[in-house]
Amino acid sequence: MATSASASAGQTKVTASPNVIPMIDVMLVLLIIFMIVTPLIANGFQATMPTGANLDKRPEGVDEVVLGIDMNGTYFINGLLIPADALPDQLKAIYAAREEDKILYFRAHQGLKFSRIQDAVEIARQAGVRVMAAITEINTAGMNIFGEKKK
Repeated sequence: MATSASASAGQTKVTASPNVIPMIDVMLVLLIIFMIVTPLIANGFQATMPTGANLDKRPEGVDEVVLGIDMNGTYFINGLLIPADALPDQLKAIYAAREEDKILYFRAHQGLKFSRIQDAVEIARQAGVRVMAAITEINTAGMNIFGEKKK
């Protein structure tokens, strides 16, 4: 806030005027951010599970739990089909008996919308899962780790 003092015949007059230039700058930056972000939110995000290079193949362990989601959004636990409404109860039953090692391995279809993956992660967290690990596919199609063709 800027102030100015002027003296006339022994009297001091103080006026205050707000400095709005920084506020205008902030408002313009926010406007630009919202102009860019709003169309992205409206279109939705596409989840892409990572692919890896130089991965070690190892078989799944006996106590490991793998949650899979296919392109239709159907859930599988260790390869067995699980209805969506039964998934929370199944996961709670599995992880209630475990005192430690509450790890869930997660595998999802590449074309799945992010909201479906987010729902599955939330269901797993509420069921008692403490650590989630994504299962990656080995990249053998001549692509880099970002899913782009190598140059």
